[in-house]
Amino acid sequence: MKTGMRQQAIGNSKKHKLLRFALCAALFALCAPAEAQQPKKVPRIGFLSDSRQSWDEAFRQGLRELGYVEGQNITIEYRYAEGKVERLPDLGTQAISAAKQSTSMIPLVMAVTADPVGSGFVASLARPGGNITGLTSLSQDLSGKRLELLKETVPRLTRVGILWNSGNPDNATQLREAESAATALGVQLQPVEVKSSNDFDKAFSGITKGRSGALYALGDSLIATNRKRIVDFAAKSRLASMFSTRQAVEAGGLMAYGTNFLDLFRRTAIYVDKILKGAKPADLPVEQPTKFELVINLKTAKQIGLTIPPNVLVRADKVIR
Repeated sequence: MKTGMRQQAIGNSKKHKLLRFALCAALFALCAPAEAQQPKKVPRIGFLSDSRQSWDEAFRQGLRELGYVEGQNITIEYRYAEGKVERLPDLGTQAISAAKQSTSMIPLVMAVTADPVGSGFVASLARPGGNITGLTSLSQDLSGKRLELLKETVPRLTRVGILWNSGNPDNATQLREAESAATALGVQLQPVEVKSSNDFDKAFSGITKGRSGALYALGDSLIATNRKRIVDFAAKSRLASMFSTRQAVEAGGLMAYGTNFLDLFRRTAIYVDKILKGAKPADLPVEQPTKFELVINLKTAKQIGLTIPPNVLVRADKVIR
């Protein structure tokens, strides 16, 4: 969090004397007061995200299922970067790292991160051991499956351009996993780095010059913020495209396979509830995703002149026609 936002949060806790904890996701963070809950006091939660998403409502739904009604027995303050990276010290895993560095006392609940152990956020999934717990998306373990689906969809595929944010440690892990899978699939990868929104035009040019037959965009908040530019480029270049979330497919991408983030955010509310009732993050095991989804956009397939094989289409959880 920025210094100003952190100072404001501290001031709020002194003024309102409310229970404080924080919820951090790969792209999102949630904070609230740090002192023990007082009788008749309404917990105040701060929700930090790169942009407004349907996942926000999934979190609120999870709270409602546990008896929390926003504006009645819980308050949520929202902060969004709205695509302006400078509003946050970093996005994704880096955001959780920034929150971790800012406090060792405020409980932090991760909603989405690929490798919390490797990133140093928790000692282990079973025993986090510090002030951080929550859920992991295990997105790096899905890179191989996404490439496999691309290969099934485009059987003659030999080269895939991969958009990745080299400033995101999770992306580096995902890329290594993809490289391992590519060898087994007989596919050559063309990694193309992006570090800011200004890098995408150059990245697109590199993919075009590299003659890649498909585009795979790794899961990252910078990439998510620029998803419309990416899907427009893929459509114009008649490239099959693979993403990690359904939002990119709804925006015009071809396919997405990954963790069901709506389910993750609903489950995050369970951690919030436990912490509000006195549980310590160190004693709450980090949970792995239980729901995954394959989303396919047939309108995009038609636009780029591609027929989705029946054996792929039948496995889709959602088909956009």
